[in-house]
Amino acid sequence: MPAVTSAGKNDDDGGGRRPSHALNKAAWWGQHGAVQPFSDEDASIETLSRCSSFSDAMSVAEEGGEAGEETAQEDLQYKLKVFIDSTVDKSAKTRQGALDGLKAAMATRILYEFISDRRMTITDSIERCLKKGKGPEQCAAASLACLLCIQLGSGVESEEVFKTLKPIFKNILLDGAANIQARQACATSLGLCTLVAEDDILDVYATMESFESLFMRSYVKEDGSRPSLNPQTTLLHTNALLSWALLLTICTGSQVKAVTHKHLPKLPRLLENDDVNMRIAAGETIALLFELARDMDPFEYDDWEPLCDKLNSLATDCNKHRAKTDKRKQRSVFRDVLKAVEERDFQTETIRFSTERMTIDSWVRKRTYDAFREFVGSGMNYHLQANEFIRDVFQLGPPMLVDAATLKSMKISRFERHLYNAAAFKARTKARNKFRDKRVDVGEF
Repeated sequence: MPAVTSAGKNDDDGGGRRPSHALNKAAWWGQHGAVQPFSDEDASIETLSRCSSFSDAMSVAEEGGEAGEETAQEDLQYKLKVFIDSTVDKSAKTRQGALDGLKAAMATRILYEFISDRRMTITDSIERCLKKGKGPEQCAAASLACLLCIQLGSGVESEEVFKTLKPIFKNILLDGAANIQARQACATSLGLCTLVAEDDILDVYATMESFESLFMRSYVKEDGSRPSLNPQTTLLHTNALLSWALLLTICTGSQVKAVTHKHLPKLPRLLENDDVNMRIAAGETIALLFELARDMDPFEYDDWEPLCDKLNSLATDCNKHRAKTDKRKQRSVFRDVLKAVEERDFQTETIRFSTERMTIDSWVRKRTYDAFREFVGSGMNYHLQANEFIRDVFQLGPPMLVDAATLKSMKISRFERHLYNAAAFKARTKARNKFRDKRVDVGEF
């Protein structure tokens, strides 16, 4: 493992090669006044990007060419600096607005050059907000930490950030007296930050054990009774389970084998949980475990039929005491989980962005994609297109350079787009009808 050079609290640039286990990840995967929220107009400006060639040259030309672009860059830089300064303001409302502004900017743009020089300043602000802020401010700071690591990628720079924030994440996560929303946010953020920035696989296992200590409290007790937990605690355990499953995707074969032996007999009982999100998280984790375990020989599971019966029951659930939206969501997920367990099949999904496309063809890939999308949201396609680290994770190669003329030639008319969408909708409906048992919907509406 590369040694991490201590940089204290300076903002000097940190170089360094990618840690060895990170390579394993890739192998599978106007006027300036008071602080204003990061607007959609700001989000449309291509600035501070290592991949500036992705800018829409036509729109830049319309706004005044290079001079207009340079002015826009300066304007956004200034606004981001104000956000950073405002994260230490005395007003909690101002700090919250500044954190949200930085989150929106990092989720929708590649800001590596700007952030790299200020990474420790931003880290100090996140640390302060996590320690002294209240629930919503702590949640925003935890999310910003993830976005900061995503921007910096896997290397010494993100390791420095995570080395500072990891103890705070764990303290909040495991502190029963801490704000429950903050604990939920830390459960999710700690998982993704570990995936991106942890430089020692043994520390990854230690973090997984912290998650286990939480979600195992939702397991059925030895006497067969289920623990009585409030919805917020159940959500905390759900987030911990999903982060644990995310880190499971980068574990070694021996660790996967040990985890399968320990948890696969107990996880199916979580399918009986009253919370739909916990049931879905448990189902997807079971499918992930089966996918990973089947890569190892031999793999045996004794309770095959009871598990399949339970999955089939959830895939066709028409319990009148459950909300219709919950039942629809649950049935959709568990049809896929049942196919994964019974037939080793995965419902492939294609993600299109710019001139490229990416196929989600495994539960490992799906869990990773969902984890990143939770933080970057609508900016996921842009990050798939331009973020070198995320492209490395999903094995997409270096960012493609597409000029304005090529993009313009690829545009289709509105009528052609309408015909294409109609055909795609029809094909999608036919495909879904093959897996949908229409009888379970009788009498629900």
